[in-house]
Amino acid sequence: MTTRAVHTPSELQVKQAKQAKQAKQAPAPGPGTGTGRRILRAVALAATVPYLCLKAAWLSGSRIGIPEGSVLLEPGLFLTLANALTLAMDASVILLVLVLTRPWGRRVPAWLLTVPAFVATGLLTPILTGFPGQLLIRALGLGAGGPGKTYQAPFLDPWVFTVVYTGFTVQGLALAGLFVPYARERWGRRWQGAAGKRLPPSTGVVAGAAAPAGLMVGAVHLYWAFGGTAALGAERAAEYSAAAGVVSAVHGACALAAGAGAVLLARGREWGGRWPLALAWTGSAAALTWGLWMLIASLGPELDGGEGPTRATLLIYAGQMITGSLGAVVLTRFLTSRREG
Repeated sequence: MTTRAVHTPSELQVKQAKQAKQAKQAPAPGPGTGTGRRILRAVALAATVPYLCLKAAWLSGSRIGIPEGSVLLEPGLFLTLANALTLAMDASVILLVLVLTRPWGRRVPAWLLTVPAFVATGLLTPILTGFPGQLLIRALGLGAGGPGKTYQAPFLDPWVFTVVYTGFTVQGLALAGLFVPYARERWGRRWQGAAGKRLPPSTGVVAGAAAPAGLMVGAVHLYWAFGGTAALGAERAAEYSAAAGVVSAVHGACALAAGAGAVLLARGREWGGRWPLALAWTGSAAALTWGLWMLIASLGPELDGGEGPTRATLLIYAGQMITGSLGAVVLTRFLTSRREG
């Protein structure tokens, strides 16, 4: 008769099992901060300094960069609030950069990171693509108009726009270089998902509404980009330039991208979600944020350097915002479905 030895787990084995269980329950470690990411972090943080300094100076009563005759010399409540809001928005870039590059950033809830990243994408993408195009147009002598020109008097000194928009361009490039690899490491499996999976029919209806809305808004913006002046008003039509056309072209392309990306995400094509996701994310963000921003700016009497936007122009801004909102709904449903899967 043989006896079977009874093995009891040692303290070391118990400790190892407990550590393994804790490791499974703990969130995955954040992305490593290599040399490239440290450089991008420093560049992004430095790029916020000029805009923050200018906004702080204007809120303190300084007239730096503001020419004689500008409506900014006598700011009212609307403009003061706008300066404070944009100062806070650019300051939030600092926090976003730290979330993307510090170990504690991985513990930030997904929605609390993706919402400001979505807004930053929307606000910076048209600048990132349009501002270099404007510089090229002016360098070739094809258009003298620029972002600092208004319909009655100069808004800001030209150097202000050069400094600010250059800073925004650098911010956009640096944030893209930080966010894309971060998102791939944290959510890469989710956006790949199951190839060919369709979203619910209700989401397809939303995408179906986003497509014609984006097509209409995009067509109007492209019409303005190539010299069309209908619905702009007499003063705005007279001030048209090739440099201003670049901005319209960018907004038109973003509206089209929002509609196309929404439809592709809803249909669940066999190539997965990468390119449709990029189209929907970038196009919807740009259409929504800039449509909303231009609507708000048109309500500010202090920023009205001339006759103001026409009703048709306001409708286009509203359509731009609606297109982006519909695309954002499809985008949210897409990411939620991948999480559930």
